[in-house]
Amino acid sequence: MAKKASGTIYPLAALRALVLHTQRLTTPNEASPPVTPEAIADLATALGYVQIDTLNVVNRAHYVTLWARLGSYDLADFDRLIYGPDRRQLYEGWGHAASIIPLEHYRYHRWRTDKEFSYNPGFHDWLSKDGNRALVDQTLARIRAEGGLRVGDLAYDGPQRGVWYDWKPPKMALEALFAWGDLMVADRVNFQRVYDVKERVLPAWVDTTSLPAEEARRFCLEQSARALGVFELRHLTFYAYMRATPARSEVKVLVTDGTLVEIQGESMTGVKKWMVHRDNLPLLQRAADGEISAQRTTFIAPFDSLFWAPKRDEVLWGFKQLLECYKPAAERIYGYLTFPILHKDRLVGRFDPRLDRKSGVLTLNAIYLEPGIAPGDELVATVATAMRDFMAWHGANSLRIEKSDPAAFGEKLLRVL
Repeated sequence: MAKKASGTIYPLAALRALVLHTQRLTTPNEASPPVTPEAIADLATALGYVQIDTLNVVNRAHYVTLWARLGSYDLADFDRLIYGPDRRQLYEGWGHAASIIPLEHYRYHRWRTDKEFSYNPGFHDWLSKDGNRALVDQTLARIRAEGGLRVGDLAYDGPQRGVWYDWKPPKMALEALFAWGDLMVADRVNFQRVYDVKERVLPAWVDTTSLPAEEARRFCLEQSARALGVFELRHLTFYAYMRATPARSEVKVLVTDGTLVEIQGESMTGVKKWMVHRDNLPLLQRAADGEISAQRTTFIAPFDSLFWAPKRDEVLWGFKQLLECYKPAAERIYGYLTFPILHKDRLVGRFDPRLDRKSGVLTLNAIYLEPGIAPGDELVATVATAMRDFMAWHGANSLRIEKSDPAAFGEKLLRVL
């Protein structure tokens, strides 16, 4: 049975403040310090994972995840921490989906090759078919001999297989070896992965000492609990990218030994039970006392870790994050790839951007405020501050708004800019 912190009912503002604090989204815009490589690595460690996405209507989602918290920074600094042989502190791996993960956590993710727990069991099934084992062995041997290779370096003249996004067999072989840890991503060229054997990618300082799988999974669950702030138990395995049923026993241990503590807190629908990592209880009390508050206005990438707890956005903010890029255009409500607008401790709106990199024009196909949010001067001014930085970071020199709801919001924003 979960241990309870106290009979206190924590206010909604405190819960929001804790979540935003553990997600590093509370720093006032004007107080953002200069962004160093050390600050980038520290942020990735605090979040645990930075999810990668390929869509680039503006800078890709993993870059925007950092910008939302740090403001403008040099993308090359982030890339060097992932791919630079002499600066590597992060790596691409399966964490929360395909993610950037701190190398100091490397050994805690080795259990992900276990298909009982992994979200990627399809590779094991594929291996048993059509002579795929020989293809995998040949691919690994060739990379050992030649060095890092991209998918395009592996010839294939056969038909499309209709498996996993219609991946060709060489792509499947590379991805299987990557999922099992034999290969790592050594670099990206035009955003295409360069795969190499882990011995040539992994820095010598990385601890590769094996440890019991249960201990490693517990580490991932605890890290997720700290980063989530307040959560429901079902959110843990989703953040840590574990299949819930086999992880149930480890979650139960964390509840029973008091690592995860049950609290009562407000929500958009009334008082409910929440969970908090015991290390975050002092932070929650500071938030309840007003010592921690959210003061940042920023834009959140659609794949940001703030939204990895399913439906928590609705329960804590009355905001429903929608990912509509995979829907037919006629079925979309807000747009192709909308970015929520965070203003202090509220999610107040969203916009659907499109960057023309040649002309330097950032177009908002549409920008919306949530029902009940008025386009007041203070809100417009702070959104404008964030938009100026967003534009400068993208090299955009002008903003165009095609649709605004309410219309006054877009009009005021353009005037202030």
